[in-house]
Amino acid sequence: MQQLKYKLLVICCLLFMGIKAQQKPNIVFIYTDDLGYGDLSCYGATKIATPHIDKLSKEGALFTDAHATSATCTPSRFSLLTGKYAWRKSGTSVAPGNASLIIPTDAKTLPDMLQQAGYNTAVVGKWHLGLGPQPTGPDWNGDIRPGPLEIGFSYSFIIPATGDRVPCVFVENHQVVGRDEHDSIQVSYGKPIGNDPTGRDHPELLKMKTSPEHGHDATIVNGISRIGFMSGGKAARWTDEDIADILTNKAVDYINRNKSNPFFLYFSTHDIHVPRVPHARFAGKSGLGARGDVILELDATVGRILRTIDSLGLTKNTLIIFSSDNGPVLDDGYQDEAVTKRNGHTPSGIYRGGKYSNFEAGTRVPFIVKWPGKVKAGSISNVPVSQIDLFASLSSLTKQKINAGEAQDSFDQLSALLGKQTKGRPYIIEHAGSLAIIKDHWKYIEPGNGRAYDRLTDIELGNASVPQLYDLSKDPSEKNNLASLYPEKVKALAILLEEIKTAK
Repeated sequence: MQQLKYKLLVICCLLFMGIKAQQKPNIVFIYTDDLGYGDLSCYGATKIATPHIDKLSKEGALFTDAHATSATCTPSRFSLLTGKYAWRKSGTSVAPGNASLIIPTDAKTLPDMLQQAGYNTAVVGKWHLGLGPQPTGPDWNGDIRPGPLEIGFSYSFIIPATGDRVPCVFVENHQVVGRDEHDSIQVSYGKPIGNDPTGRDHPELLKMKTSPEHGHDATIVNGISRIGFMSGGKAARWTDEDIADILTNKAVDYINRNKSNPFFLYFSTHDIHVPRVPHARFAGKSGLGARGDVILELDATVGRILRTIDSLGLTKNTLIIFSSDNGPVLDDGYQDEAVTKRNGHTPSGIYRGGKYSNFEAGTRVPFIVKWPGKVKAGSISNVPVSQIDLFASLSSLTKQKINAGEAQDSFDQLSALLGKQTKGRPYIIEHAGSLAIIKDHWKYIEPGNGRAYDRLTDIELGNASVPQLYDLSKDPSEKNNLASLYPEKVKALAILLEEIKTAK
């Protein structure tokens, strides 16, 4: 009898522990690539419909003043995962496909913090933060480490860099997927290697023409020439048309495997980055060229993630955040009709610039938060938020302590993300060719020596040799530089920016 009571006590304790574990919300962060503020119908797009993302916004909160930290992908991702501005660390600009891991393995990261809070953690999709040790980088034919698993992820299935960079393979945990040990993978970002044809020498083999000045004219994989040279690994190479399905399948599988315990899924889609090669289900369906087609593909991907969570009964206990790593670009190296079939679509919305730019469209991005019962459905928030604050905010949510020297630039903005306050963070830092700071409604862009305009992408980069000051409340499109009219405002913002830059 005593033994039976003991067993019942143990069972009750385990059940209680299970219930407590389930009280921790699952966290799904969907991080898209190159998606602009004006690319979604819930943000005002009229030339394309994104019903699944619209549904997400109707069931949650849509933010109008949300920012990635940088106007390009590698630094935005570094800042997101470390809570530290990428410009504080050298080697965090757009990484080549054979770069070493740029996040130190002894750094406290967002997934590391959530692991300590009892979460299973996963990254599925685009990585672009380097792999392997310094200074050699990854061994594509062996054990690839350090990587995501060494900085806090329990599971990873990734594109090592970007779709337009070699190697064109998936890496699962520490191994190239489908690698043939008799077909060694070699990668070079210097001189050509192997005998694979290149777009530069054999343009007749391409199914998608390139703009050679962009550098997408090296090794041809799946009829598309890439940045960098690759030989070997024939069985492991991806087919671009299948990437979205493969990544979504892996994300769905991960959610299914972890439905009974708290999980954090960092789902970093390839869409809508170049090369834009939609599956046949979406090809030609948008009327906006390949870029519009992959927006439809992205929307379907989000729909599938939402349906999976709903079908497993996880909806009420799952926090979903949707955003983009930087602003939009139309022509980014491939002739895919993004420009010629634009049809009046405005990827940047009312904002000036785009990817690579100091102007608002470089970092002001879509941002949607859904958590039933915690976030008011159908709400719109004008509170200024930054992706760098997800570290401290999720730390607050999971009651994890951030020690001195960790996530130094991340603020706890959990209340703002949940719609419980209207103040938001005290300032926003934007990073492209120069640094910019927004405080209240004033934006200051520090002087720099960079180009004002990029001819290849047709984007105003926002660089100037003189200070720039804009009143975003009256001039959101940054047309009128008021620096000469408000020298004291320029001085105050310049001093504040310098204090932030030099902070330890």
